[in-house]
Amino acid sequence: MVAKQTVYVDRFTDGILDPSKEMEYVVKDGGQIVANTAPGCWGPMITPALKGGHEVTKPVFVEGAEVGDAIAIRIKSIDVTSVVTASGNDEPIDGRFNGDPFVAAKCPTCGTVNPETVIKGIGEKAVHCKTCDTDITPFIFTHAYSIAFNEKKSVGITLNKEAAEKVAENGKHYMNTPEHSIQNPIVTFAPHGMPGTMARLRPFLGQLGTTPARALPDSHNAGDFGQFLIDAPHDYGITKEQLEDRTDGHMDINRVRAGAVLICPVKVPGGGVYLGDMHAMQGDGEIAGHTADVAGVVHLQVNVLKGMQINGPILLPVEEDLPYLAKPFTKEEKEQAVHLSKEWGVAEVEEVLPISFIGTGADLNEATTNGLERAAAYFDITVPEVMNRATINGSIEIGRHPGVVTVTFLAPTRYLEKKGILSIVKEQYLL
Repeated sequence: MVAKQTVYVDRFTDGILDPSKEMEYVVKDGGQIVANTAPGCWGPMITPALKGGHEVTKPVFVEGAEVGDAIAIRIKSIDVTSVVTASGNDEPIDGRFNGDPFVAAKCPTCGTVNPETVIKGIGEKAVHCKTCDTDITPFIFTHAYSIAFNEKKSVGITLNKEAAEKVAENGKHYMNTPEHSIQNPIVTFAPHGMPGTMARLRPFLGQLGTTPARALPDSHNAGDFGQFLIDAPHDYGITKEQLEDRTDGHMDINRVRAGAVLICPVKVPGGGVYLGDMHAMQGDGEIAGHTADVAGVVHLQVNVLKGMQINGPILLPVEEDLPYLAKPFTKEEKEQAVHLSKEWGVAEVEEVLPISFIGTGADLNEATTNGLERAAAYFDITVPEVMNRATINGSIEIGRHPGVVTVTFLAPTRYLEKKGILSIVKEQYLL
């Protein structure tokens, strides 16, 4: 296919990120990706035909991206298009899946794995097997809500029973589900816990990254959710060692929002940039397991960075989202540091800029170790040095519980220059 300056993406995977499948979209190095994304999490979770727990866009081949390179993804804009959505804490239903309810849902009556479904009525028993008409949803809520947004998409309000049931009758309309999405709208369940609760919107992408080196379910392309694949009984079971083929595209880090830059590893030719799982808002940790999944329109710009040799993503958040200690120093602070260095006979004051490494693992401790090791390996320094820099000039922040973190610190500009990313970091922080 001919590479285009701008590609418009409106097609989705079946939940599997499969590097063996030919990519349908090709964009030039430096080009733009505009995508209409489908809601993640709950809609796919009640759609057994989807095999990954999400419904992300089909990957985009970036011209010139080779294995060992990286792709810098600038998030130009994220616009929510859903009017109403629903979410809450989940509980899987025994007997309705083979090892993993996100990946291998099955009908408890006819035994079909990943069957097609139809919606009949509203409520938690509305999703039926198309073959035998059995109530088939592999998940139900333990506590949940429906939430409507204002026209400006600045605030939302949770709905009462009457309003939630009105939305449930025409779910795809209120969620603005993209035309090529096959997911069942989660508002069909009409949850109405905690009505009248107000919330601010700050949309971000729960899924943004590059295609892994082996076929993985989309929501399991991370070190924490990927644990469910180890020795799993379904078609996508892997070993612990094979989980290293992941690219950590499923991060649920609320700082992956408009204005941020995400640098992603290239593990297959062309990289295969994909996105989805847009959230209207989320506190650090996504502690309920899920948040307000929405449809939306996203604009990205991509640039190939040659020979980066990274194993996981690097994030350059917007300055507002940086930990206090990791914000760039002001002119006045620098002048104070120079004065202090002269007083103590220190020859030179380091020039430093922010950088954030993504770490993932089975739990938060393992994820933190992973992030520290990735940072040390990238800069060819020791883990203890990263620990010290992240302690006095940064922070460890939870992306998703149980096992996604960011290791953020002020890195010397000489480190950034050696790795060829100083210009990108300077551009991000307007220096």
